[in-house]
Amino acid sequence: MIDKKITKAVVDMLNVNMGLREHEKLLVVTDIPTLDEWKTRKTKNLADSLERAILARRVQDLAAEAFPHTSVEFHAYASVGRDGVTPGLEVEEKMKAADVVIAITTYSLSHTEARENANKAGARIASMPMFLPEMFYPRGPMAPNYRRIAQESERIANIITGSNEARITSRAGTDLTLSLAGIKGQMDIGMYTERGSWGNLPAGEAYCTPLEGTASGKVFVPKGWFTDLTDNMILTFEKGDVSAVKGGGEVGNRFRELLGIGNHDEPYRSRRNLAELGIGTNPNARRPDNVLEAEKIRGTVHVAIGDNFHMGGKVKTDMHEDFIIPSATLTLDDKVVMRNGRIIV
Repeated sequence: MIDKKITKAVVDMLNVNMGLREHEKLLVVTDIPTLDEWKTRKTKNLADSLERAILARRVQDLAAEAFPHTSVEFHAYASVGRDGVTPGLEVEEKMKAADVVIAITTYSLSHTEARENANKAGARIASMPMFLPEMFYPRGPMAPNYRRIAQESERIANIITGSNEARITSRAGTDLTLSLAGIKGQMDIGMYTERGSWGNLPAGEAYCTPLEGTASGKVFVPKGWFTDLTDNMILTFEKGDVSAVKGGGEVGNRFRELLGIGNHDEPYRSRRNLAELGIGTNPNARRPDNVLEAEKIRGTVHVAIGDNFHMGGKVKTDMHEDFIIPSATLTLDDKVVMRNGRIIV
């Protein structure tokens, strides 16, 4: 039953978003749980990972049927356990040898040397961490009006480029300021048809890498707005780095361990970096607890910590994690771009 719902969207993705042509080489990659993860991860999370891997295999099958003159390969590799961790040389070499890469994974390849080196080799890459089959369904986040997304994302990106400071607030308690001086606004609109291009699918955001060392204030992450987040979580920033993580239950405990607040050794220090400011522009994105989709929800703001090197910044590390701020107000210099979750530019 799922196949019938996703077939058209998969073919459209390869035709429209990736521009797959005859005689090109398509690689579909996915990650599968390790033996250790079978012992330590929750059953639901294991089931989601397996469903994602099966979906990746089905995408390969559908691609082979729809594009008989294209070389299609499927490759599964052992989970690396965290976003931004390199998957190893074998995966990198396969990606470098492909023209188009569809990465339907549990842990993101976006902020890795493997992804960057494959792009340098000319591969066009769709990074799809935590992707769910229903994202392919009609009226889902994979089926928006990409032209409108591009127009709105470009408007916001241009405002970012001309701004010196951003302030994010929310009624729930977020109040964060950061410098944009000399920073260029960028956008991810889901079209990866040029050699060496890459981004997320589903797409839809304007974003930038704020000036390192400048973020100050607090970010309130509501429960339900991050995978497995059952308690509200507050991130405090000082001089561009996370200085405290309050609440968050098990998710909060995981980040307190990963960030090692007070430990100035690497990689703890670089993981605490405020890496990204993003604004969601996809009107079909709705699901709050799936970060890939949630950060694209039109009218949300998100910030990320960790690596920004792979998106043009100065900090290179083994982690990149996004946190969504719903119903936010975003002010760039003296211009209100979003008020209480409503884009007004």
